[in-house]
Amino acid sequence: MEPQKKNLFTYTLTAEQAAALESVTAGMSALQRVQVPYTSLALKSRGLTINLYTSGKLVVQGKEAEEFVLYTLEPLVLQAAGLGYEDVLDPKMFSPHMGSDESGKGDIFGPLVTVAVFVDETTSKQLSELGIRDSKTIADGRIRQLATEARKILGRNNCSVVLLRPPTYNRLYAKIPNVNRLLAWCHARAIETLAEQRPDCTRAVVDQFARTEATITRALMARGRKLTVEQMHKAERDIAVAAASVLARDLFVRETAKLSETYGAELPKGAGPAVPTALGGLIAKRGPSVLPQVAKCHFKTVTEALEAKGYSRADLPDPESLTPGD
Repeated sequence: MEPQKKNLFTYTLTAEQAAALESVTAGMSALQRVQVPYTSLALKSRGLTINLYTSGKLVVQGKEAEEFVLYTLEPLVLQAAGLGYEDVLDPKMFSPHMGSDESGKGDIFGPLVTVAVFVDETTSKQLSELGIRDSKTIADGRIRQLATEARKILGRNNCSVVLLRPPTYNRLYAKIPNVNRLLAWCHARAIETLAEQRPDCTRAVVDQFARTEATITRALMARGRKLTVEQMHKAERDIAVAAASVLARDLFVRETAKLSETYGAELPKGAGPAVPTALGGLIAKRGPSVLPQVAKCHFKTVTEALEAKGYSRADLPDPESLTPGD
């Protein structure tokens, strides 16, 4: 059994640390600014609440509090390691292995991107020193810079990408109508490809996104089954998985920006309140046939947007007729 996580932390910040906290969190789309009395900064997401009071007292609480403190607050604001530092420096993390992660799973617009990254003792420490961590804790503007530097460190044959643009995603989902099974397929393909490039690799680390560990193992073919595949919760703590998450997020952001330019519409990230408006605008301008080109159409939000314009899912093109997007 894993030790119970602490879900409440308090600190006293200097003026410089308070400014750093505001800067670091400004680009984190998952955190919404809220109004809380006597605070200079109050942020909230489903699993995290951050209140910085005018006195300088900082309160971080929620089920995601420990991850925020460990991977964001300590290294980027406090600039001191206190919580679980022995885990971050686990020597196993710096041994040769690969890690995979994806971006776009919960985003209605844009592709699903899965990346696998191989690290050894040298590159893992270089990536760690660069500041590579879970992409969900990094603003998209910084992601591009980190991804560029990470690619230089990794060099050739140490990375593989599975890019499912919306048409291809929708075709595959019609055949594999289960997000976890589709994710397992993508991770398995990324791992298989990298295993071909790095036959010396014997271990892979993947986030445990399915209820059973067998899901991804079953999706692996001969080469991948020779690997020891470790599935863990919050796998982004592993430097190879963190690097994969940064590279996947960078490609997701760039691909979504291209779609926005191609279709002359701002395609918001995530699945928030701006998404139905964007879907409705596209339907009104181009008709329902445009949706499989830009969106993951199995989401309920897509059905609702169609119905709001007088259409139904029956008005979408047959997935098999879609032009492959990659």
